[in-house]
Amino acid sequence: MGRIAGKSVVITGAGSGIGRAASLLFAAEGARLVIADRMDTVHETADLVKAAGGTAVSVTGDAGDEAFVESLIARAVSEHGGLDGVWANAGISGGWTPMEEQDAAFWAEVLRVNLIGPFLAIKHASKVMIPTGRGSIVLTASVAGIRSGAGGMPYSASKAGVINLATTAANEFYGTGLRVNCICPGLIETGMTKPIFDGARARGNEDKIGQLNPLKRGGVPSEIAQAGLFLISDDASYVNGQAIVVDGGLSSSHPVVRMKK
Repeated sequence: MGRIAGKSVVITGAGSGIGRAASLLFAAEGARLVIADRMDTVHETADLVKAAGGTAVSVTGDAGDEAFVESLIARAVSEHGGLDGVWANAGISGGWTPMEEQDAAFWAEVLRVNLIGPFLAIKHASKVMIPTGRGSIVLTASVAGIRSGAGGMPYSASKAGVINLATTAANEFYGTGLRVNCICPGLIETGMTKPIFDGARARGNEDKIGQLNPLKRGGVPSEIAQAGLFLISDDASYVNGQAIVVDGGLSSSHPVVRMKK
């Protein structure tokens, strides 16, 4: 029996990166999945899950669109008879667009996907979970939401909002048994960060990736997926309203020049 055997779980942003790693891990641990992404690669993720003996229904759509999110939750209930967990993982980076080139529409789109999307997941998942007296919702935030230096302005602001959303939602559901937490990944090799990793390799300085954290390396999606598995599982039954940082120690220190040994 896996750690989340029989649980009905929704994962957004499952077409690649952290969402795909989570889908494969959760299915291996016994979850029955409904996975979503606006990219067709979400169907490839479902195929990988099924090839490994797991259960997954894949759907394409926009995680920042309320009608789609509502339908996604309903699909999990109809397919698997209920809903035990949601990982609102979908997000966009917005790149490093200079501030003078940003406008309100640019900000609105980043906030719509990265912050309103998780709110919508909480809103519609909670309607199903609260009557059962249990459930776990996980949001993907970022170390960029903690302090400057890990993303552009709109992205960082959106992720700071996600951290606050997790804490306020956890308290909104006072006494219901529903838990809400978020994960703050550091530098993880995903489609979003691919240019950083590819650029370092092209310049021949791949060894500098992750040099600012004590582990001196970047992370991989499966390491974030493990944190999500913990939060979705009953192992985290007393963990609520928290921002779990998984960054190799990056955010534990102020910038400092390390002396060579």
